[in-house]
Amino acid sequence: MSASDPVTIFWFRRDLRLEDNAGLFHALQAERPVLCLFIFDAVILDALEDRDDARVSFLYDRMHHLDSALKEKGGGLLVRYGKPKEVFRELFDNRDVREVHTNRDYEPYARDRDEEIAALCSDADIPFKLWKDQVIFEQDEVLKDDGDPYIVYTPYMRKWKETMTDSDLESFETQAHLDKVVDPQEDIPSLEDLGFERSDIEVPDYDLSASLVKNYADDRDTPAKEGTTRLSVHLRFGTVSIRQLVSKLKAESEALLDELIWREFFMQILYHFPRVVEHNFREKYDALEWRNNEDEFEAWCEGRTGYPIVDAGMRELAATGYMHNRVRMIVASFLCKHLLIDWRWGEAWFARKLLDYELSSNNGNWQWAAGTGCDAAPYFRIFNPWTQQKKFDPDKKYIRQWLEELDSDEYPEPIVEHKKGRERALEVYGRV
Repeated sequence: MSASDPVTIFWFRRDLRLEDNAGLFHALQAERPVLCLFIFDAVILDALEDRDDARVSFLYDRMHHLDSALKEKGGGLLVRYGKPKEVFRELFDNRDVREVHTNRDYEPYARDRDEEIAALCSDADIPFKLWKDQVIFEQDEVLKDDGDPYIVYTPYMRKWKETMTDSDLESFETQAHLDKVVDPQEDIPSLEDLGFERSDIEVPDYDLSASLVKNYADDRDTPAKEGTTRLSVHLRFGTVSIRQLVSKLKAESEALLDELIWREFFMQILYHFPRVVEHNFREKYDALEWRNNEDEFEAWCEGRTGYPIVDAGMRELAATGYMHNRVRMIVASFLCKHLLIDWRWGEAWFARKLLDYELSSNNGNWQWAAGTGCDAAPYFRIFNPWTQQKKFDPDKKYIRQWLEELDSDEYPEPIVEHKKGRERALEVYGRV
């Protein structure tokens, strides 16, 4: 087709799959050809600190996967690097674009970006259509009876389950219509074109095998076991359908279903209370007197605190871009309570290193650990790292996997004695 032929654009973002993709389905319903687009957003990429960021390598490989799958149907994927507004302005100038479809994103930057693109489309008299895809319930779909958002998980979870029907889980049939996707006949930019190099970290596939799902509730807190699904990164980038996941897990694992609901709970907290990105949900904790010792923060980042369960988790994160769920809680509590370092420092480090970093969940979990968030643990709940280690890694199997120098002179003494750290945290939090 020529550049003068009318097209509908579908814009991939956090929905990097062809199967059961709501926005793609609706774009394909138009009677004109569909141009599939992905933008390596310069605003996001330019802010990344590591030129070998594994998430960029993962996205890059995913673009080639989508492009190859579309080429089998006679189409392809248009991949651009730049600021979205500038990319769309250039497309509108050079192609006859009649509609733009995409799936909603709920983070503050994404909402601002979409308002900007919507305005650009409006000026060009091009409909800009947003669809729900990465959650079962969004925005105002699960509220209290008085119309207020939930700020406690358990009643939200109950209302979520009461609200859900089979119609919320219906898949969108896209495969039969993919022959409408056009081939843009442009090469995908190289990693070097984007200013990055390939990471050594590989993103593992998720595991929803029958045995793992069956044993998840019993195994998920044991870091030495392969007892977690590794779904989080795939949910983050939409390489898996949330509707298909919930359809499967509601019948097979209530524990896993509840974890998916936690994700949506934190998403609606971020949507209704966007100030949590930079501020404590509980405003009284703005008065907390953080110590924010930079040397101690560096020791925590590098896994040199002298607490094996903490250090193993931080070494695992550095080496793999992943950290076991239980260990995430332990290291976060240790930073905020034992070292009295602002949760925002830890959250920013996770944002830099985690493959599955998702703003809403990580912000919610960090504020939970710090005691400053919605539905947070009370401030006097302070994990004892030694007790946690004894309970969840009694044989030190997980710890020894990441700490080769354990039990040698090279391993450091504890950066703070547990009792002292606990009493200091109780005193500082107690003053608030």
